[in-house]
Amino acid sequence: MPAEVFNPNPVVFSPTKGLGRKSELLAQSLWIDEPTSSDGEVDDVELIDQDEVFDLIRSIYDPEHPNTLEELRVVSAPQIKIEQNWVTVEFTPTVPHCGMSTLIGLCIRVRLLRSLPNRFKVDIFVKPGSHQSEHAVNKQLNDKERVAAALENPVLLDTVEQCLRDAGRRGLPII
Repeated sequence: MPAEVFNPNPVVFSPTKGLGRKSELLAQSLWIDEPTSSDGEVDDVELIDQDEVFDLIRSIYDPEHPNTLEELRVVSAPQIKIEQNWVTVEFTPTVPHCGMSTLIGLCIRVRLLRSLPNRFKVDIFVKPGSHQSEHAVNKQLNDKERVAAALENPVLLDTVEQCLRDAGRRGLPII
């Protein structure tokens, strides 16, 4: 937990209901990067949509609060765009001076890199006009070397793992 809390009293919203049968099936399986048939040829690759990607990131915890990114309305399905093998996620920090924005974006990136097939390129951005250091945050989040260096820091990696601890719930309540 950081020493300085950037938003001590965030607005918390109720999570949306499940996304339907497709999401329930998705929660039971993982994508296979390049499915092959018995004769070795590549089969058709299943397409994914913004609801499926949202389902992957909705249960990530905020680094400062015991709430998910969905509950804080940091992420939502309409903020996700998918074009062929390119996923773009836009997120909205809870306050314009949020010092955790880069860490939130890093958590989203790690979750998607661990969950999506290798064929996907992922870009993460803060919503335009929602953060006072928007350009710097976007630059950090989309620079491979900076992301790799951040993930080599054991303290930072532990914080990311804590934020992702229940990400596999995919919007389902903790039992």
